[in-house]
Amino acid sequence: MTEAADGVFPAVCPLDCPDTCGLLLHKENGKIVKVTGDPNHPITKGAICNKVRNMAERIYHPERLLHPLRRTGPKGSGQFERITWEEALAEITERFRDLITSHGSESILPYSFYGNMGKLSVDGMDRRFFNALGASELEQTICNSAGNAGWVHTMGFYGGVSPEDIEHADLIIVWGGNIVSTNMHQVVLAEKARKKGTRIVVIDVHRNRTAQWADWFIPLYPGTDTALALGIMNVLFAEGLTDTAFMERYTVGHELLEEHVRGCTPEWAARITGVPAEDIVRLAHMYGRAHAAHIHVGNGLQHHDNGGMIVRTITCLPAVTGHWQRRGGGATKSNSGYARLNSVALERPDLRPNPQARHINMNRIGEALLDNEKPVMGLFVYCSNPLVVAPDTERVTRGFEREELFTVVHDLFMTDTAKYADIVLPAASSFESTDLFTSYWHHYIQLQEPVIERVGESKSNYELFSLLGQMMGFDNEAFSESEESMIRAALNHSVNPYLNGITLEALQEHRHVKLDMSPQERFLEMLPTPSGKIELYSETLERAGLPGLPTYVPLKEGYDGEHRPEPDALYPLMFISPPNHNFLNSTFANVPKHQELEKEPLLQIHPEDAAVRGIADGDKVTVWNERGASELRAKVADRMLPGTVISQGLWWDKNGQRQRVNVLTPDRLADMGKGAVFFSTAVNVKRQ
Repeated sequence: MTEAADGVFPAVCPLDCPDTCGLLLHKENGKIVKVTGDPNHPITKGAICNKVRNMAERIYHPERLLHPLRRTGPKGSGQFERITWEEALAEITERFRDLITSHGSESILPYSFYGNMGKLSVDGMDRRFFNALGASELEQTICNSAGNAGWVHTMGFYGGVSPEDIEHADLIIVWGGNIVSTNMHQVVLAEKARKKGTRIVVIDVHRNRTAQWADWFIPLYPGTDTALALGIMNVLFAEGLTDTAFMERYTVGHELLEEHVRGCTPEWAARITGVPAEDIVRLAHMYGRAHAAHIHVGNGLQHHDNGGMIVRTITCLPAVTGHWQRRGGGATKSNSGYARLNSVALERPDLRPNPQARHINMNRIGEALLDNEKPVMGLFVYCSNPLVVAPDTERVTRGFEREELFTVVHDLFMTDTAKYADIVLPAASSFESTDLFTSYWHHYIQLQEPVIERVGESKSNYELFSLLGQMMGFDNEAFSESEESMIRAALNHSVNPYLNGITLEALQEHRHVKLDMSPQERFLEMLPTPSGKIELYSETLERAGLPGLPTYVPLKEGYDGEHRPEPDALYPLMFISPPNHNFLNSTFANVPKHQELEKEPLLQIHPEDAAVRGIADGDKVTVWNERGASELRAKVADRMLPGTVISQGLWWDKNGQRQRVNVLTPDRLADMGKGAVFFSTAVNVKRQ
């Protein structure tokens, strides 16, 4: 704990963001009064976004939870009474013991994600507790699992181009990512390349901030990215813009792929994607003739029924052209594999009495909570707000309404989810805790130590689950291990050569330490695919019943890839709900400063679609399908192709307004990785 009441202290941004910025916290009288960037951080270099710049408003928000609470009214009413921590912990342990006796340990389910990216917070003592409890295991697939699976089936490893090398690319394609809002330091590095003459192309369904920044924006229909990539490959192979020597040395299946894409002409791809054939040819020429082209694979395009295949297909492009062998060339989706920690030491799966416990997919939480065959009877939610972020919200809400479901929520605020809890526990912020942070983009590991005293009676995840483990009588050594000892154990991972030289002592001295990136020089020689090479053809996928070669498969609702629905169809519009600029998922949606910046939730609708429905700019509209309805204000703009509507950001419900757009989204699972399909949503819109 930093004892001084005044001064400037180092910190780490805890948000689920690739940049993982180095911060400086300015304190007066023991409180944070300003948050700035750390100019000494080698990648983020003192630049931070508005979200973090205003973090103190979130930490000292007047609605911050300060004490444990017990529900006194109906679920969802928000009626609670204050209780002590002793009472709260005793009730939780008693109820969990009763559930284990009456329904078995798998009747209890943890539900969490990465509201705080600290390894001790969400991949440490919490995992130990639920392992020792024997609870059902949560498949955390709401964000990036489909795309990760597509990448791994091609490359085998969660790693790509290093951020520092991007400025050496002579063509940068940002494919399905609004990096101005979600990866700002990637923009800074791309700007360095641009000053040297690099062209920046953005491919997306929406003319967002990143598309406006690009040299060339290419709009396309949702879920058709695979067809566009195949059309590009058709041109590359047909016009001799491939690197045969590279493919023969580093890939498998290039002859099969060449034959496969012969029918994927630019005209074929144009009919599916909405991108003119001449633009597909032009883009293929730019890409094939570049010396070192870099593709930034964004997060949004994987949130489709065919999301895994989309990412897999795009990932094949730098292999076809050999861009991987030149500095800055290749692709990046996630670099998390470089910083892979010793998860066994952190999570202690050896504590689990039932290694074959059932798995429940977090995207299907509504279905799971309403399952009467093997019901979930106890739910523990932390670092997540499922009533806002999970798909098919109406079904999720019905599950949370079950009176017999014992629910605990650990959070900083009385979220939409917390209102349905039986016990609500106040959570500490990352600035009040000790934790270890890695990035899934840059190559620096960072240490956070407490900078301020705990607000109210809040506790960190580490402290909460340590106490619960001890009260349940679990292994004393596992639940009394210090944070420092856990960090040392996490860094002790001999199978990951990139961790060489990373120690707790080095982190305590320098706050951020770079991974040993020397093994990256042999990146292409050590790919952990079944063949040891980049798999343009995947036998593994074919055995799983999926196409072994990159193949376009239409979405399961809405646009079928051949015909746009007629305006009088039941649900003729494709609905996309990407992030806005000032929230991060549902985080900051309750902070007045960020609400003021975003103003209100909007539905962007193309003028053609608005005219058919008699909708004018500024009208209140209802967006609906068979799953639910949301009420938004219309923004008539041609920022997307006709037939697509956009609502940015995840807003909490407020004063009876139905603002939660995930009431519309399906809880189907993607083609790979059991991922979410938020953007494969068909809707209709009407003026109120």
